[in-house]
Amino acid sequence: MPEQAHSVQEKAIRINLEARKYGVFAEIGAGQEVVRWFFHAGKASSTVAESISAYDMAISDGLYGHAAHYVSRERLNAMLDREFGQLQAGLAKTRRDGAALFVFADTVASHTSSRAQAGHGWLGVRFQDRPGAEPSDAIVHLEMLDTQTAGQQETVGLMGVNLLYGAFFFADDPNRLVSSLMDGLNRRRVEVDMIKLSGPAFAAVDNRLLSLQLVEQALTDAAMFRADGEVVQPSEVLEKQPVLIERGSFRPVTNVTFDMLDRARRQLAAGAASAAPEPVVLMEMTLNNLMAAAGIDDQDFLARVDILGALSQTVMISNYTRFDQVTSYLRHYTQERVAMVLGMPLLREIFDEKYYADLDGGILEGLGRLFKGPVKLFVHPTVDPETGQLLTADKVEVKRQLSHLYAYVFENGCVEPIREFDYRQLHVTPADVLRKIQQGEPGWQDLVPPQAAALIARKKLFGYK
Repeated sequence: MPEQAHSVQEKAIRINLEARKYGVFAEIGAGQEVVRWFFHAGKASSTVAESISAYDMAISDGLYGHAAHYVSRERLNAMLDREFGQLQAGLAKTRRDGAALFVFADTVASHTSSRAQAGHGWLGVRFQDRPGAEPSDAIVHLEMLDTQTAGQQETVGLMGVNLLYGAFFFADDPNRLVSSLMDGLNRRRVEVDMIKLSGPAFAAVDNRLLSLQLVEQALTDAAMFRADGEVVQPSEVLEKQPVLIERGSFRPVTNVTFDMLDRARRQLAAGAASAAPEPVVLMEMTLNNLMAAAGIDDQDFLARVDILGALSQTVMISNYTRFDQVTSYLRHYTQERVAMVLGMPLLREIFDEKYYADLDGGILEGLGRLFKGPVKLFVHPTVDPETGQLLTADKVEVKRQLSHLYAYVFENGCVEPIREFDYRQLHVTPADVLRKIQQGEPGWQDLVPPQAAALIARKKLFGYK
């Protein structure tokens, strides 16, 4: 490997000087911004076999087949498939033995005055990590935040070179690959909300951990993956869909945790129109939920998401501390109804002014953002540990000066108590269950879903004895 490159220009020239790398650049939309770096750097003839831009939709369909969306993962994969197959079948025969082949592809829609949405794009590289090897893939999705088209085009070029360089030289260090994507860029210009690495070069990579890295390293505010571990770009899951979301640490998931979700889902369905679609269900963990004294433990994180996966749940990781930030995030993808499941302690925090000190409009601004569009909080009751009294959302205590504000939100149906629940397990908390698991106390299995109990025992999760 060459000496570490510090600029995108250096990365391009060092790839060009790698005589064993040879490939194709296929770019749709926003110009040919990635390959331009390699032409400008010099020595491109040793690296670039072909550069193609199928900008016209009819030409693009002729090459890659029809796609429902031209800026999509489907289109990107079709480009990688077609161009790598062509390269292997044709151009590889004209090169000397020992060349490792690659294809870089992107499909991008930049922001213009005629488009209300921000620019976004899919970028990917399919490459051989050694000559003749089975190929590996590295793909990312990015949201471009520059207000000018030229700035967005530059972002695509920089990100593309960074991705190609990272795939070539940081395949054995995926966390470094993630951080290197932002070389020459910052979060004011771009957000990377999905990354997926696959193939023999990334055999040891868990893409769920890479999703966590995107949030930890501040490349995005939130990332998500399905129950089977497949990472997804948020619009692939959320676009125009109703959402039901529960926030928590899930260490571990308890019967109460899951019962809250199920009861809220039933109440949501009962209050919806007969033809309303089922909501997308998300289990959200924040970085604060995951943080321990020594930082975030990857294995502890995987233990939690393995259990959620066994329960067929889609996981969202975020750096959001307030509920209104979650609403704003979801509204980027859907205007359908959003329901949030929470307990009484979190409800009190939502109506605590100190959490909105950084907003110019204070708690009024925060609640305005939280309840933008059709939003409902389903609140699970709890038992006061000192008095044994049942505490519910229709009897919550807030500061006197906020009582009228809470009454307004409650009376307008934005907050709804969960009406049916299992009183026998209201006293159960994840901390209590975790203690029982770690101390080997009998009976903890009855406090968590059967799938969770089986997985904890089999894999010895959370310090199980």
